[in-house]
Amino acid sequence: MKKISDPISFFGSGPVAAKSLLKLSKDFNIEAVFTKPRPPHHQQSMPVIDVANQLTIKTYTPKNKLELENLFNKISLKSQVGIVIDYGIIIPDSVINYFPNGIINSHFSLLPKYKGPDPISFAILNGDKQTGVSLMKIVANLDEGPLIAQTSIKLTDQITGPELTEMLIDLSHKSLKQYLPKYLLGQIKPYPQKTDNADMTRKLVKDDGILNFNLPAIELERQIRAFTQWPKSRTLLANQEIIVTKAHVIQGKAKPGSLYIKGKHEIGFFTKKDILVLDKIKPIGRVEMSASAFLAGYKFNI
Repeated sequence: MKKISDPISFFGSGPVAAKSLLKLSKDFNIEAVFTKPRPPHHQQSMPVIDVANQLTIKTYTPKNKLELENLFNKISLKSQVGIVIDYGIIIPDSVINYFPNGIINSHFSLLPKYKGPDPISFAILNGDKQTGVSLMKIVANLDEGPLIAQTSIKLTDQITGPELTEMLIDLSHKSLKQYLPKYLLGQIKPYPQKTDNADMTRKLVKDDGILNFNLPAIELERQIRAFTQWPKSRTLLANQEIIVTKAHVIQGKAKPGSLYIKGKHEIGFFTKKDILVLDKIKPIGRVEMSASAFLAGYKFNI
């Protein structure tokens, strides 16, 4: 397959970056990959390193901003532009300016909405009807650079974090394939982001996954879908910790956190508003099961 650009360099770490790199390699000449190094005693795979090795692309692994800057004082690249997807290291101005056309970030939201590290989860948490991908020239301030293009997709009320991630990886690749060559030819002029509707996401922590029944059931159902992969949605049921992997909402009112059971097949919790009915759960250390299967094995005092 004919490549559609001069050499480019890629910056990224983790599974999303690895999948993006593999897709980009089919359409672009990737000269070099920059990714986080393998931590000491780390036994698991390093997805970007694995993909780069598979593609026989020269790979550099600076561990921080300073090492990255020092590296670029020594190496020589032909790349006219860099592409960054989920890198996790701040890129200094000297590295940005190394590339004649700068570095383009494929950010998984419609900027200026959901700047920061986790735009995918927050789009689901907030019940958004659409999200998308923004191609942005990076600057010193996080996610504030001028835009090259934006592409949107509609969201369903059932989409999960992993499903949306895969959709946005595909959309990111299509956007880069369509717009990056035009940008490099000078056919697209970057334009400033709007100043309204700007908000910042944050990195999720494990405690974010604890279900708080003082919130409305609809918010908890969104949380379950958003946190499927991390940090997962957890609570106690029959005195043991469970992960809730799927739920739905029905009307009902009682003290938030009190148990709801209907017959032998329906179990859930009353919340601030309505009932969160559990469809699928995974007791810690056990396989995922239906709520009815869990009910069949436990007795509850109502």
